[in-house]
Amino acid sequence: MEAPYIFSIQVGRPKIVTIEAGSLISKNSWLTGFFKEPVEGRIWLGKSNLSDDGQADLKHHGGADKAVLGYSADHYTAWHNEIVSVKLPYGAFGENFTVKGLTEESACIGDMYAIGDSQLQVSQPRQPCWKISNRWRIQDLAERVKLSGRTGWYFRVIHEGFVERGLPLILLDRPFPQWTIACANKIMHSRHEDKNAAAELASCHLLSTNWRATLSGN
Repeated sequence: MEAPYIFSIQVGRPKIVTIEAGSLISKNSWLTGFFKEPVEGRIWLGKSNLSDDGQADLKHHGGADKAVLGYSADHYTAWHNEIVSVKLPYGAFGENFTVKGLTEESACIGDMYAIGDSQLQVSQPRQPCWKISNRWRIQDLAERVKLSGRTGWYFRVIHEGFVERGLPLILLDRPFPQWTIACANKIMHSRHEDKNAAAELASCHLLSTNWRATLSGN
């Protein structure tokens, strides 16, 4: 089976974005690192992020458990079929790595991947926020991302190194094959109804600290 690979890389620094008043979105002006631009050539991947990348809301984004956001390139066909008002480019969902051949159904919590000289580990699903809707001026887009399960996921960086588009993601270890990103999303959404499943997932020591606390009711 062919290994998944980095289809594109995007980075962006936080900036203030302003749109016209009266739009059907939640804010007319906001600080965001959601706007990313494609990278050509090698770029340094550090412990907390890629070079020239950053997050505006460090309470909910960034940090060791959320150093890199991955999103499946395979989802873009579905989005293009569902959204005809705008052509969503790769990187449209704020991701750093657009990955071909890997989805929420196949990526698992704790997966360790070698990408060039670097090593990354899957830490948690991505929880879409209002900035996705604001970015594309589609009021319900964040909710649609959540309900579709096409959320993306975060990596923590185990070993730093240079990365570039086209590099394969070589799976080194999969300690929790039962905890796919898709499964983790479902458990998080139903955590109040199925406390046993929530507690079981929370016991996974490679799940991010934030998700473990939320699932445990803390």
